[in-house]
Amino acid sequence: MLTRIDHIGIACFDLDKTVEFYRATYGFEVFHSEVNEEQGVREAMLKINDTSDGGASYLQLLEPTREDSTVAKWLAKNGEGVHHIAFGTADVDGDADEIKGKGVRVLYEEPRRGSMGSRITFLHPKDCHGVLTELVTSAPVESPEH
Repeated sequence: MLTRIDHIGIACFDLDKTVEFYRATYGFEVFHSEVNEEQGVREAMLKINDTSDGGASYLQLLEPTREDSTVAKWLAKNGEGVHHIAFGTADVDGDADEIKGKGVRVLYEEPRRGSMGSRITFLHPKDCHGVLTELVTSAPVESPEH
């Protein structure tokens, strides 16, 4: 089922300032950045390490691009910090269905496009002990995109 921690999502008010903190403090570099219009965020993926299943683990820094986005609403309520945890899977559809069968609410009927061309869905935090949980099937990554 789940193969790794794909990423930890961190909500921030200023993406550039937050990226600089992680670069200066820990030496992490931006592996990929993009704007996801559907989700209303500008994001940077900082690669932490490669994993044994051919994937990688990242920190995903998220800055809202509009006030009605989920991340903007979350920041207004909670301030900056850990927003969600994402687990990697080879089959986001099958694993979401299996987890749904165990009584956990899946937030999207069909997986959506996520970072770097991945397919994603989320699990309701109230069913996951207060943790917004994302399931991710990564697209093949050949080289960094900036």
